[in-house]
Amino acid sequence: MPDFSLEREVEGVVVGIDEAGRGPWAGPVVAGAAVLDRESLEDILIKGLDDSKALTPAKRDSLYAALSQSPAATVSVGIASVEEIDSLNILQATFLAMSRALETLAVPVDFALVDGNRAPKLICPTRTVVKGDSRSLSIAAGSIMAKVTRDRVMAKLAVAFPGYAWETNQGYGTPAHKQGLEDLGVTPHHRKSYAPIRALLEKP
Repeated sequence: MPDFSLEREVEGVVVGIDEAGRGPWAGPVVAGAAVLDRESLEDILIKGLDDSKALTPAKRDSLYAALSQSPAATVSVGIASVEEIDSLNILQATFLAMSRALETLAVPVDFALVDGNRAPKLICPTRTVVKGDSRSLSIAAGSIMAKVTRDRVMAKLAVAFPGYAWETNQGYGTPAHKQGLEDLGVTPHHRKSYAPIRALLEKP
């Protein structure tokens, strides 16, 4: 389970940052940022925090609400659009979303812990942490903010563009999504730089 070990290695205010949505064929990429008060954060919140992918949707929603409302947590999200993904590439768009999440955070920070092995250029010193969402509570909190936000975006897009099962696959290339592409074609929310979508567009 994640804890505050990595945060305690750094002096000052530490933010944890993670992303959701690098792999899907459709929709934006979202980053979440979280600063947690290590002294006053409720035990129940600490015990529940984990890598968002290891939690049920109901548990993620509950933790998202708790993080958004707790006086011991300061959280934010940043989004990079499909157009930005296609023009910049997914890695640079992810970094852009991370920068936006940090820039909209309501507290100044001294250091960032970022999930993964590639460091974005941020307004503070940064350390990358492989599998950080399972090691750092701050990154885990950022992971939950990003995942829930993106899932809700995709659920709304599923209403506007039915037939691709985005409400359940979140834009990943599942059989239902592939069938939707065959039946209905490519939407403005598909990532046209991704090989499966590009291949469909290039069909004679």
